[in-house]
Amino acid sequence: MADVNGVSGYNSAYAASSASNTSSTNEDSSTLGKDDFLKILIAQLTNQDPLEPLEDTEFIAQMAQFTSLEQMTNMAKSLESLTNFSMLNAVGFIDRTVTYVNEEGSLSGGKVTGVAFDNGAVVLTLDDESAIYLESVVGVA
Repeated sequence: MADVNGVSGYNSAYAASSASNTSSTNEDSSTLGKDDFLKILIAQLTNQDPLEPLEDTEFIAQMAQFTSLEQMTNMAKSLESLTNFSMLNAVGFIDRTVTYVNEEGSLSGGKVTGVAFDNGAVVLTLDDESAIYLESVVGVA
């Protein structure tokens, strides 16, 4: 019985060191990625008690969580690509006259002289040195 505990302890120590090595390779060590989740799942399956294996429902739930995590990661990448695309397209507004909805809710206009990016949002600088968000633009001439 002592041999089983010794092997179990060794596997647990190996799993813990593998998990710490994995998290240190992440760009942001405070969040776990899909690779980390998969490694934890594999470690859990490897180190489970053979007399009380993981229930089918638990395993299916964990795989569903993994699939959901992977889909959210892919969606975030797609959203980032879309944001980069809108930033690149915003450069095409330079030297064009835009019509936009101002703070009062009425239409205003001006010639775009520059483009800036503020926390992922595209900001257009107009010839009168005012700045508007791209989302407020309703027309381009």
